[in-house]
Amino acid sequence: MSSNALLIELRALLGDHQVLTEGDLSAWQNDWRKRWFGKALAVVRPGNTAEVAAVVKACARHGTTLVPQGGNTGLVGGGVPDASGSQVLLTLARLNRVRAIDRANLAMTVEAGCVLQAVQQAAAEAGLLFPLSLAAEGSCTIGGNLATNAGGTQVLRFGNARELCLGLEVVTAAGEVWNGLTGLRKDNTGYDLRDLFIGSEGTLGIITAATLKLYPQPAASVTVLCTCLSLVDCVTLLGLAQQALGAGLTGFEVMNNFSLGLVRQHFAELAQPLAPAPWTVLLAYAASDDEAAARARVESLLEAAMAGGTILDAALAESLAQSAALWHLRESIPLAQGLDGLNVKHDISLPVSSIPDFCAQTDAALNTAFPGVRLVNFGHLGDGNLHYNVQCPAGLDAAEFLARHERSVNTIVYDAVQAVGGSISAEHGIGALKRDELALRKSPVAMGLMRAIKHALDPQGRLNPGRVV
Repeated sequence: MSSNALLIELRALLGDHQVLTEGDLSAWQNDWRKRWFGKALAVVRPGNTAEVAAVVKACARHGTTLVPQGGNTGLVGGGVPDASGSQVLLTLARLNRVRAIDRANLAMTVEAGCVLQAVQQAAAEAGLLFPLSLAAEGSCTIGGNLATNAGGTQVLRFGNARELCLGLEVVTAAGEVWNGLTGLRKDNTGYDLRDLFIGSEGTLGIITAATLKLYPQPAASVTVLCTCLSLVDCVTLLGLAQQALGAGLTGFEVMNNFSLGLVRQHFAELAQPLAPAPWTVLLAYAASDDEAAARARVESLLEAAMAGGTILDAALAESLAQSAALWHLRESIPLAQGLDGLNVKHDISLPVSSIPDFCAQTDAALNTAFPGVRLVNFGHLGDGNLHYNVQCPAGLDAAEFLARHERSVNTIVYDAVQAVGGSISAEHGIGALKRDELALRKSPVAMGLMRAIKHALDPQGRLNPGRVV
């Protein structure tokens, strides 16, 4: 069948205005990092689950592959079409309704195209908390968050997106709809289909809605910025905080001096309340008691850490605005490094205890191989996830360095990650960027099982081909 015949059928299903083939389609065809530039046969915008299923069936009849897309904020080339002009890009943006909030069950059901920030706000308006939080929350969507098993800044307390999802609605590769939108905490009736689709990056099915886990709003929250001389001190502080604050410790972020230096360089208007130091920690505490008691508990922790030489200095946020400003510093690092030029990104997961030695040894190995290389090292120390990014030496062309040395840099970093039993992807996913690396690093047994699952659920390879496996 011809491509034109498929386009006619898609327009009949969705309407002419929801099947885009002309004009500037770069918002869907190019990725956020500007590393992947695709060309779609069409960008289609279904408005409900039934229309998604109809599009999948139509594409199957015409032998056309589909690329599902959420907010297009991914970092591994997993949500944009290839350059062939033969793939249909299916955006879930119009599936953006909050279907229900069940306060008694601490659950809400939302459609996949809901922007994460809108989900957070809907929960807050009901007096509840949806804790998934990441820098792109103003534009990423919950379907994409679940498809990549997103992490963010509160994994330490609440877990990844997987732990925050109770059930899914999914359109399969055959165009069937699986309604698994249960709000149950316990359901031992066979294989957990939900967990197959979460983290599968649209290669097994298209998530169209989800039932999410909610929590009571904390009575008090405290945010503090502190500086340390070394990563060893940061890990020591983490242990002290876990002991003093318990489950109330919701976030523990680290930033090296170069990463915050990029923020100072590119966003000079953002005040940094502490003098530059080798390492800066951003700590968040949420408590069920009152604000005064919560602050007293954090102040006691800081006094003990200062007395023991674990921290150099600290600044407690005195208001919600100050807390937001401290988090804005952390969230500005990816934007600042982007303004500084292309870089070799790594989203790695390591045992927390291994992180200081890993960084010392890998920093040295990279500087031996590429003298003057700059390391943008920041991330979620509390759950062992670092964004260990490599910037070219000063004065060199960033794009040229990336093109020439990305593979060698990756080999050094991933060999070191593998040596300590870590993972080459903590929260960004595999996409196209890390697909070949995954095949090298994952065991043959694991790869065989994943390929068998892919073949069982998508035997024709129609959904997001060339990604993950």
